[in-house]
Amino acid sequence: MDMWAWFWIFWIGLFLAIEVAAIVNPERGDTLSEKVWKWFSLRGSKEKLKPWQSLLRFGFLAFWAWLTIHFLTGGNFL
Repeated sequence: MDMWAWFWIFWIGLFLAIEVAAIVNPERGDTLSEKVWKWFSLRGSKEKLKPWQSLLRFGFLAFWAWLTIHFLTGGNFL
């Protein structure tokens, strides 16, 4: 394996270590899911979204749509 493969393995391992520590911690609001829900106002708020929140949500959705297409097409989509 090359250096980049090891970097990605390290990065994934680091993410898993942080996420598992957050999951077993009884404190709420520390997992990645909970942070994303808070950052993008996805839970709990019944108030109208501010324009920047709508833009942030659109950017988040656009990124994941692009990433999914990128992975599924082998990078040959655009």
